[in-house]
Amino acid sequence: MSAVSACPACSAAPAAEALAAAQAPREVNLALSLPGIHCAACISSVERALSAFPGVHGARVNLTLKRAQIEADPEVTAEQLAAKLETLGFEAHELDSGALRATETDQAGRDLLMRLAVSGFASMNVMLLSVAVWSGAEAATRDLFHWLSAAITLPAIAFSAQPFFLHAYSALRAGRLNMDVPISLAIALALVTSLWETSLSGEHAYFDAALTLTFFLLAGRYLDHRARAVARSAAEELAALEVPRALRFEDGAPVQVSVSELRIGDVILVRPGGRMPVDGVISEGRSELDRALLTGETLPVLAEPGQAVSAGEVNLTGPLNIRVTAVGEDSSLYRMAQLVAVAESGRSNYTSLADKAAKLYAPGVHILSALSFLGWLIYSGDMRMALNIAAAVLIITCPCALGLAVPAVTTAASGRLFRKGLLIKDGTAMERLAKVDTVVFDKTGTLTQGQPKLINLMDHDARARGVAFALASGSAHPLAQGVVAAMTATKLTPAQLTDIREVPGYGTEAYWNGARVRLGRASWVGAEQGERIATWLQIGGENPAPFYFEDALRQGAQELIDDLKAKGIAMHLISGDALAPVRALANTLGLENWSANALPVEKADFINALKAKGAHVLMVGDGLNDTAALSTANVSISPASALDAARVASDIVLLGNTLAPIGGAITVAQKATLRIKENFQIATLYNIIAVPFAIAGLATPLIAALAMSSSSITVSLNALRLGREK
Repeated sequence: MSAVSACPACSAAPAAEALAAAQAPREVNLALSLPGIHCAACISSVERALSAFPGVHGARVNLTLKRAQIEADPEVTAEQLAAKLETLGFEAHELDSGALRATETDQAGRDLLMRLAVSGFASMNVMLLSVAVWSGAEAATRDLFHWLSAAITLPAIAFSAQPFFLHAYSALRAGRLNMDVPISLAIALALVTSLWETSLSGEHAYFDAALTLTFFLLAGRYLDHRARAVARSAAEELAALEVPRALRFEDGAPVQVSVSELRIGDVILVRPGGRMPVDGVISEGRSELDRALLTGETLPVLAEPGQAVSAGEVNLTGPLNIRVTAVGEDSSLYRMAQLVAVAESGRSNYTSLADKAAKLYAPGVHILSALSFLGWLIYSGDMRMALNIAAAVLIITCPCALGLAVPAVTTAASGRLFRKGLLIKDGTAMERLAKVDTVVFDKTGTLTQGQPKLINLMDHDARARGVAFALASGSAHPLAQGVVAAMTATKLTPAQLTDIREVPGYGTEAYWNGARVRLGRASWVGAEQGERIATWLQIGGENPAPFYFEDALRQGAQELIDDLKAKGIAMHLISGDALAPVRALANTLGLENWSANALPVEKADFINALKAKGAHVLMVGDGLNDTAALSTANVSISPASALDAARVASDIVLLGNTLAPIGGAITVAQKATLRIKENFQIATLYNIIAVPFAIAGLATPLIAALAMSSSSITVSLNALRLGREK
């Protein structure tokens, strides 16, 4: 016999819980990239549209990341949500939630802020007690205030100064010195000598100096952290762009499976509007492929059986059966991610001005303090006096001003550029931007808007315009949408057509007044395609008529080119687009150095070649095909409309639609670097004046506090000048 619970409710509980779990609606987390959103109204519109979609339980949009996180029923797909947003005019791409970070919380920033607050609060209280000592408190009263200061300082330092102690320990274990080594030694020695002096009823204690030093250095560390916090790994974003699911044919029917389950030789179905999950070869179907984000090509390319396709390309007009030739680490998208990762690791080798200063400063401080200790010990024979003077030298020379020199300027410059429409993501980007002498531009979506614009609408009569309007309305092709946009703007009425159908890879056809009409490729209607971007209209047996397009210049492009020319900066245009449109743009902007049909690896190699010749390169680009080049360049900029991976690979994001602020950003960066060097000079001058007092034994706690505070405030005020300059 089986044992029976004495409590019927307890016996029933597990079954009830299992039933409730089975009946509870399961949720999936979906992620969409939204490169086109730019304001609070966009956020509201997207969230409202997603929340109203059947089966969606919640949707949140992050404007900084340009990403939407959605909780929905399992039957809701990212493709459905993206299609819904497309109808509202928002470009949307699926991201793999599993490849993204689980949280976007800034735990390190909150930790630094907490330590900053504790050290600031403690230093204010200890300073009040120190003022009483400096005012003349003696004997038992002075000792009492010193012991109270010790009671506040020791736990506050133990908590707040941990970042410096840990980094110093790591550096010493690796056999090297960094700025945290003299900081930690100064704080520790100040506490030890202060406790020793207090126990001997001594006159001087440096508890306030230790806390004030910790507070100012934490302020600099937090500013530096905030400057770096926006940056994330571009390789991670590229991995997230890989489609997580695919439709694999099993027993003749498409079945949804994870991309990780695909094997070479499998046949998958990619529907219109879908992104290629793997590399492969078309085995059945005709369509057109949008390669703009991968290669920079303006026009979609014809997709036919036998043609190779790459992961990340978008299928536009017809269903395609793809035979898998490469998956996972062998796919072209993964190889591009690896290229980005290698380029990022190379850029991380850049040594900032602060790090260069630390290499010289740290050993100098230690040698000076040690010599002071030995000199006074030999001169006086008083260990107590020699140790106090050595501690005073360390406190006076401790790099408080140096710790603020770079982050204070970076914060001021970043704020100034943000008001101009540029978001600085990396702490050393300003220093690298100041050295730029060569700029490399992508074309599509960077110097141009990346959207074909109809330019000869009025060359056609009302009859042709109405027929073209009606045919274009039945297609998702970019040129067809360009026709629709132009016709809608002029408030034209589309013609009444019958039997409208889209022929994948060719165009749209229908019947009008008994005559067959077509809008699409030149070869389909019997025309000869020239170098210009065009779609062709044929009515019955009439000669085909072209609708010409151009990729309009991005606002401020010509102004930026003229500004860079005036600064004497060399410029190159390198694009994956075809020869004719690249040449036309170069002639329009007056760019002498240009190349077309460039692959992503060729762009990166081109920049490496420039760097090998001693050039300091700024790359400006927006597509997946630019991510490797953006990471390879000394410094890089992407428009806010760029794909996530390109924005993340960049050091700076252009928030507005105009390119004009980029020229001014170089000027601001040069001024910022000048301010950083001035701050180092101020810190050096401070040491030249203050150190002799410390070595001579004249650096009382009051003098130390005044010296540290004045140098830090001077450095900060000098940094703030940057924000007020015209």
